[in-house]
Amino acid sequence: MNLLDRISRLIRANLNDLLRRAEDPEKIMEQALLDMKEALKEAREQVAAAMAEAKRLEREVESHLKEAALWEEKAKEALKAGREDLAKEALKRRKRALDLAEGFKQQLEEQKGLTDRLLTQLKALEAKIDEAEARKKLLLARKKGVEAAEAVRRMESRLDQHPALEAFEEMEARILAMEDRHEALKELDQGLDRELSALSADKEVEEELLRLKRELGQA
Repeated sequence: MNLLDRISRLIRANLNDLLRRAEDPEKIMEQALLDMKEALKEAREQVAAAMAEAKRLEREVESHLKEAALWEEKAKEALKAGREDLAKEALKRRKRALDLAEGFKQQLEEQKGLTDRLLTQLKALEAKIDEAEARKKLLLARKKGVEAAEAVRRMESRLDQHPALEAFEEMEARILAMEDRHEALKELDQGLDRELSALSADKEVEEELLRLKRELGQA
């Protein structure tokens, strides 16, 4: 199992536990980021360890190559001294050093491949954390928008059912009734005034008619 797969399983296990407990979305996202950052720290440590191991293997290769070169020099010196037996022994040791150098070189190549894969996974994890941070900001903004809209909806609902509004409606109905009564009385008063005015006008006409009859000697 590679590093990212193992980390993903650990993070998923933590999140599933939070989801089962119906935790707040913000808390779940915070925990996910904490887990990812902790995983990033672990991944960096593993990459550093892999790189350190590669350095050690490089030193092993160089050391055995130097050793092989020294045994070759010793073989030459033995031949110059006429000691072919010592030259053969030196060449055997040179071969063992070269074999060890080759073995460490193969391990070094494998270690470099592992280090490269770990570095790739590390960069992928860093990118995922950056993406998660951005998505967290967006999701929290959306969450706050929904919460604000829900708060407004609840407030409007409470206002619609508030007793004070019913009292205002009742007062409005009473005032309308008072206004209607006032208008009705006003109309009645105006009708009475018109009738009285008409009576007064009739009386004046009668008086004028009587005056004219008197003047003509008819009354």
